[in-house]
Amino acid sequence: MKYRTFGKTGWQVSEIAFGGWQLGGQWGNIDDRESIDTLLYAFEKGINFVDTAESYGNGRSEEVVGRALKEWRGGKIYVATKAAPVRWPPPSEDRADMRGRYPDWYLRENVENSLKRLGVERLDLFQLHCWLAKGTFDIDWLGTLNDLRLEGKIDRIGVSIRDNRPEDGVGLAKLGLVDSHQVVFNMFDQRPAGDLFKAGAKTNTAFIARVPLDSGSLVGNWTDDTNKTWEPDSIPAWLFRGERFAETLRRVRALKTLCEPYYPTLAEAAMRYVLSAPELSTLIPGMKNRAEVDMNIAYSDDGAFPADLLAALPQHIWARNFYQ
Repeated sequence: MKYRTFGKTGWQVSEIAFGGWQLGGQWGNIDDRESIDTLLYAFEKGINFVDTAESYGNGRSEEVVGRALKEWRGGKIYVATKAAPVRWPPPSEDRADMRGRYPDWYLRENVENSLKRLGVERLDLFQLHCWLAKGTFDIDWLGTLNDLRLEGKIDRIGVSIRDNRPEDGVGLAKLGLVDSHQVVFNMFDQRPAGDLFKAGAKTNTAFIARVPLDSGSLVGNWTDDTNKTWEPDSIPAWLFRGERFAETLRRVRALKTLCEPYYPTLAEAAMRYVLSAPELSTLIPGMKNRAEVDMNIAYSDDGAFPADLLAALPQHIWARNFYQ
């Protein structure tokens, strides 16, 4: 496993980390004991960074991570969690207000609950689950989080940029007000590698790439009937509902054709593309079992991404908001 510096924190974190959304059960039925065993296996293999959130199964994901931490007997595991706003803005609203989304009492309540579920005395990284561009002016959230740092409840502060809007984080990255940004970054949404990553590089901001495999589509194993196997109330069934599945599959097949001369699987091409960004600190694919852990960590081996393939990828940029 290779490790990268996590921005200005100085932490050395595994470049392949563990995304914990699926631990909450929203991606399909999952057994907590198996999840704990998978986490422990990932730790043994060198993964030392886990991303979770209160909203992943109403705290279930945090509780599972906490149980794994209690059983772990090895080195330091960095845990990042998140607080959702008191009210999410509509997915279609581009210039939503930030003020009042994270009041003092609410952030403090979320921190205390996360500390309890995770079974730790201090949160390594506490993230706002919904970052809005106006937050660089409406900074009531920052005062509370800085107070919580001084009180020893949290160590570092981060944000998760909303949906498909990497541009919303550029101003914050230029100011360097927080330690990390989590952002959608994959072969379809390549835009963070532009203005956002460039701005963050100047302020030593850490970047966490979420959905590097586009919520499963870029694994490359979908067939025409894959969507029929999903549980009706699961996240993939909702994200790729209606005509979205067929459109995504069409674009995935085009990417597979492009990448076949370079990589044996689309998953490898997709993971190596994300890892090729020098500004990136870590990426957080979801993993349900040991086999998926092995599949993901195999790409942490210094393999350079082909320059001619990188040059051809922009024609496949597909910025869309499936959260609407």
